[in-house]
Amino acid sequence: MLRKNTLFISLTKVSLLVASMLILQACSNGIDVKHRDPDTNRWYTLAQVEQGGKIFLENCTSCHGVKAQATKKWRVAKEDGSYPAPPLNGTAHTWHHPLNMLKDTIKNGTKRGMPAWKNKLNEQQIEATIAWIESHWPEKVYQAWRKRH
Repeated sequence: MLRKNTLFISLTKVSLLVASMLILQACSNGIDVKHRDPDTNRWYTLAQVEQGGKIFLENCTSCHGVKAQATKKWRVAKEDGSYPAPPLNGTAHTWHHPLNMLKDTIKNGTKRGMPAWKNKLNEQQIEATIAWIESHWPEKVYQAWRKRH
C-alpha cells in the first residue's frame, strides 16, 4: 500500500511539473529579448529588419509614417475624440510595452483605431515588423526596453 501511495505521489509531482512547463511555454512569446544577434546587437536579425521594413512600408505607413515617426500632432485628439497613431520610432510609448504585448496589438488591434492584422500577417511577419520598428529606436531606448522586459 505504501509503495502505491509513493508511486501516486511521484506521478502527481511529475504531472504538475509537466503542466507547469507547458503553461510557462504557452505564456512565453518564444523570443529571448536578452539574446544578442552578432550583426544587430539586439534580439532580431538583419534579415528580419529587412523583411519587416517591406511589411511596414506596405501596411503601416499611412498611419505611422514612412520612418515610424507618425504625425507631430499625435497627442492631439481628432474631432471624433480619437487620437492619431503614435510614433513607433522610440519617441513615444511603444518601448514601454513587452514584446508579447506589441505582438498582440498588431495581431488583434485596439479599440482606439489600430486594425487587427492577424488575418494578413503571420507570427514571423509580425516579429519582423517589430524588428524593423525597434531598429529605429536609439540604443538608449532599446536598452531601457530590454532591461524593463
